This record gives sequence, structure tokens and C-alpha cells, in this order.
Amino acid sequence: MTSSRQQSGTHSAEAYQTIGGGDSPRIVHLTLKRPVDVPLATTSKKPYTFGILNALPFVKMHGTGNDFVLIGPEHSGMALDWPGLARATGDRHFGIGHDGLLLVERDDAADFRMRMLNPDGSESEMCGNGIRCFSKYVFDNGLARASELTIRTGAGIQKVRVLVDGGQAAAVEVDMGVPIFEAARIPVISDCAVVVNQPIAIDGWQFAISCASMGNPHAVAFVENVDRVPLELLGPKVEHHGWFPRRVNFEVATVKARDEVVMRVWERGAGITLACGSGACAVMAVAHRRGLVGDQARIRLPGGDLQLQWDGRHEMRMTGPASFVFRGEWPLS
Repeated sequence: MTSSRQQSGTHSAEAYQTIGGGDSPRIVHLTLKRPVDVPLATTSKKPYTFGILNALPFVKMHGTGNDFVLIGPEHSGMALDWPGLARATGDRHFGIGHDGLLLVERDDAADFRMRMLNPDGSESEMCGNGIRCFSKYVFDNGLARASELTIRTGAGIQKVRVLVDGGQAAAVEVDMGVPIFEAARIPVISDCAVVVNQPIAIDGWQFAISCASMGNPHAVAFVENVDRVPLELLGPKVEHHGWFPRRVNFEVATVKARDEVVMRVWERGAGITLACGSGACAVMAVAHRRGLVGDQARIRLPGGDLQLQWDGRHEMRMTGPASFVFRGEWPLS
């Protein structure tokens, strides 16, 4: 059960959300304040008004700790400055806080279209954890009752299967596509057709980088201990390295067994996150290509585990959870 109100004459909104079920649901009271103006990309001088509240409904979700704010199809077509909104709502101190703003849209070529904007306002082609949250959103809200869906992303049309428990999506299986290793298609500026174990030096740290794309670019380095890598310092420098004309996601990983890998990630446009679904797939792809893992592996991230399957030829399959956190409204005036 959710209720909300906006304080007249202020830039704040209040939301009350019941979280959890059973005998002990939690009631969360949120006060959301917007510290900066979010410009509207409209020809009118008047802001778009949602009912009488002049506020934008949203849902907060996460997949293995990778958190997102989702905007439903009834509002995702509004002529808003979505990059500015992604930056404002993504602020974890003055906004809602998220790793990505997901716009739920209808689509002619697929069941739905997913657009993702990073917290810095840039748009991402694909997000593995995001598409699982997206799938749970459309299924649980009755926008699609079929358990098998097609979702168009910037990387193409992805097939997903919702794993249902008690009438709601408990987990989602995603066909993540066939990994791309050709440097020109990732893209990576390199004399090598495929970038494997390419040495790179960053602030005195030496890494052997292997690159892959899951519709978005990734650079993977295998290390002895992922926790010893100062990702907060090295991540942005790898992301903006001259090798990567469209920037890059940077993963450090340690192979524990042929069916278990531990990893951390610096996401392009977001920074350190608790999980990255496409990053987990990139790690799996590189590890499998090098013979370090078999066809199935559990990828352990700070926010939880993902199950990956790949035979080295066909589409990679990722399975993981998606969770609802709360509902709220973001004031637009």
C-alpha cells in the first residue's frame, strides 16, 4: 500500500510504502527533495503536470544490489530532460540514488523497449541487472502476463524468461546474446584483432586486459585478490583510457574454481556498483575463452550471485534475482 503527498510551495515530496509481507511488513516514510532544477525539454513554458501533484511516479528496484529507478510507460514518453533527471535522481545524498534510470516503453518490434540512463546522464546500450528488474516490473504490474518476453535495448532485442513464484517474478533468465571479441566492434583502439592479455599500466598498477562486448564494452583483468585493487582510483582512469573511444566498464576478477568466479566492477557512467550483469557475462566470456571455467559458473559479486551458462558458441544465459524496494514520486516543479 502506497500513499504520497507533495508539500505545497516546496521542492519535496513524501511517500509512504509498505515493504515486505507476512506478519511484519515495514512502513517506510520517504521525503524526497530535489536540490537542483530539472529542466523540461518542452516548447511550453509550463511544466508537465501529472494530475494535480506535478510529480513523476517511480519505482525503486535492485538486482543483486545494482539499483534502479523505473518510470512506467504512462510517463516515459513525457518530453522531459531525461539525462538531467537521471543526474538529479541518481544523487545518493540529495536525490533518490540509483545506478541507472530505466524507462519502460512500448515497442512495435518487441513486447517492450528498455532505455537506461546512467547517473551521469549518459545512455547505456544494455544492462543485465537492469533488464531483470525491468522484466519483474512489467510482469508484476500486469503490463505483460506472459512469462516469456522480448525487450528491445540499445544492444538489440533480448529474450527473457520470468521465473514465477506466488504469481510474482522471483528471478529472471536472460539470453544475453553472443559475446563479441573483435576489437573494432567493442570498440577498442588496438593493432590486435582481438584484445587478450594486453598489458596496461595505470598509476603503477600493471594489468593484463582482455576485452569483450555484451552490447556494451568491457575490459576484464584477472587478479589474485579483487579486494586489493583500488577500484575507486583506477576505475575512472581505465574507463576514460584512450583505448576506449566509447569509454568502458572495468572488471577485476579472480577464478576460484572452474565453476566459480569472484569479481568487482567499475561501471561506465556509474562508478563502483554492487553488481553488473553484463560485466559478469563479459568475465564469463573471457574466462571461458581462456579455458579458465567450464560451460556453467557462479559469478560472485558484492551484491549477490549470478548464474551464467555459455557453451562458447551460442547465446549466453544469465539467471538472477530482481527485487522491489519502494514506490515514490519525484517533484517536477
